[in-house]
Amino acid sequence: MITNINHIGIAVTKLADQIPFYRDILQLQFKGTEEVPDQKVRVAMFRVGEVQIELLEPTSPDSPIAKFIEKRGEGIHHIAYQSDDIESDIQAFITKNIRMVDEQPRSGAHGTRIAFLHPNSSGKVLTEICQTEAK
Repeated sequence: MITNINHIGIAVTKLADQIPFYRDILQLQFKGTEEVPDQKVRVAMFRVGEVQIELLEPTSPDSPIAKFIEKRGEGIHHIAYQSDDIESDIQAFITKNIRMVDEQPRSGAHGTRIAFLHPNSSGKVLTEICQTEAK
């Protein structure tokens, strides 16, 4: 079951250029950076209330984030919702004819398990489901 918004993903060209705005200007709680090699991305996480802001920097020209920036420029990339049972949620989406990018959970940043819904099935918004604790 979806329980809340986990984070908002924002595609950026360089983390070093954007971190100061979120940390020093907005004064969001900086949680650190992490590289996710299989997704060809480096992320910086910030907390604001119960939601996190995830900055995504491509680590390779062929990464999905690099392609997104090339096509659309920097900006909001996806919205991630917290799940308490990601496998059940994925199956429920498939049963309801929702097109999935990931039909099985995969590893995400900060120890999460993630799955993406295809934007054509979610109002043209790339939607991520994440579970922060293994079930």
